[in-house]
Amino acid sequence: MSAIVLSRFLFRSHYLYDIDSVNFALALDHFDPSVHQPHPPGYFLYVWLGRLANTIFQDANTALVAISIAASAGAVFLIYLLAENWFGRKAALFGGLIFLFSPLSWFHGTVALTYIVEAFFSALVGYLCWRTYSRDSRWVIPASIALGLGAGFRPSSLLLLGPVWLLSISRLPRKQALVGCAALGATVLAWFLPMLSQSGGASAYFGSLGALWHTVSSNQSVFNSPITLSIARFFVILGILALGTGTAAVALLKRRDKQRHLHHEAKKFTWVWIVPGILFFTLIFLRSVNSGYLLVLFPPIFAWLGQWTSQWFGTAGLQQPWKIAAIAACAAANTAVFLFAPFYCSYGEVRRFERKLVEIVAALPRMAGPNDTLIVGFDSHFLGYRHAGYYLPDYLTVQYPEVRLPQGLRVFAVEHRRTILLSTIPRRQFKNFVLFPLPGGSSGTGEYAEYLGRIRAHFQPGALRTTVITRHEFVVGSASDLSALFPNAAPGPARVYTELHAQHGAVYSR
Repeated sequence: MSAIVLSRFLFRSHYLYDIDSVNFALALDHFDPSVHQPHPPGYFLYVWLGRLANTIFQDANTALVAISIAASAGAVFLIYLLAENWFGRKAALFGGLIFLFSPLSWFHGTVALTYIVEAFFSALVGYLCWRTYSRDSRWVIPASIALGLGAGFRPSSLLLLGPVWLLSISRLPRKQALVGCAALGATVLAWFLPMLSQSGGASAYFGSLGALWHTVSSNQSVFNSPITLSIARFFVILGILALGTGTAAVALLKRRDKQRHLHHEAKKFTWVWIVPGILFFTLIFLRSVNSGYLLVLFPPIFAWLGQWTSQWFGTAGLQQPWKIAAIAACAAANTAVFLFAPFYCSYGEVRRFERKLVEIVAALPRMAGPNDTLIVGFDSHFLGYRHAGYYLPDYLTVQYPEVRLPQGLRVFAVEHRRTILLSTIPRRQFKNFVLFPLPGGSSGTGEYAEYLGRIRAHFQPGALRTTVITRHEFVVGSASDLSALFPNAAPGPARVYTELHAQHGAVYSR
């Protein structure tokens, strides 16, 4: 575990990387899923653990990354226990080694996101459920409590891990199975009811959750989209699994001996563990930028890869230098992918993002002050309006475009690290607005140029001007022209929509 902690600590992120990371950081000060502090479904226990960690570290990103590092250490320990229980100590050692050098697991152990925490709970619930499945009734209550707590960190865990929990209690006498159900229900209610209270009640909570689902997820399921989309998602899943296992996937080429009965049971248990998630992400919802979703499926996969790799080494494998060299080369290749791959989930991309963020946050106040300039940001995972609002808290930052919520058109806005909803953008003394630059860099090329071109099309020629500071282009316009971007919330007498717990959703692509 020390290798896990050291590797994650040395390569940890120093700034909030993803839009969800900013949402979690904002929630440490004020919990309100209705304005996405954090986004629905709320992640209640994660936020409260983050608050506890923040009392120690006094920095939101550091506190949340510390949770990711701790979850990584816990996950590798549980993967070791699971593989040892299934296959023996040698398989457990290789399973832990594969997790250590998994590019995807490594990345999520260094950033302020919940996915590695869900992987930890997947390993914990899976291990405890396996002991229950083995007809050891002493483990049914711990397994049920673990599942209930995991749902408090990521509610999707209840859906994805529920089937393996049901399988495990199906082998118990009815009375003991009912005890497990009671333990699960009591654990969920222990955090769910306080969360509803802090969210403004059931109506506000389920209203915002429903709006987010209908806006982002429901229109991409197999029920209302072409089957080709689900087929494409399945291949994305295969790619993410390859990224998560890295070069350890070569163990699939090992010719395996006939498995004993224990291995047959472990295989059955594994399929029930991972198939619900594969079906959900294939048929219902998945975005490649959220590849961390798949980490919930990885603990049993690491255990099996550990077994197959240990078989490949054989009884005298450690005495053969070429096999040691091969495993070292595989570990080096995985490390290179984590460090240098041109994916959002690599150390290199994190560092590039952080450099841009620091430069932009330092440059923008040099050209415009918070008293006379409004920041307009975009709904982007990286360098979107959330990052602008968090790292430039003295400015009023608004999100483009307006969003249609159950109560009408509203504009998400952040000021002093507090999210509000505006029916009208306040006039105040603003003279100008500035577009917060997206990650595309120069506005002359690439996807950013295309998007900016569509933004410029809303304005009369010459209405926007460009200022370059430290290689970053800031597009500036007159506050009197904001109606071109916000036709229904154009500047006028401020009418701030203050019923923050009303039913509404948001537009984030999760």
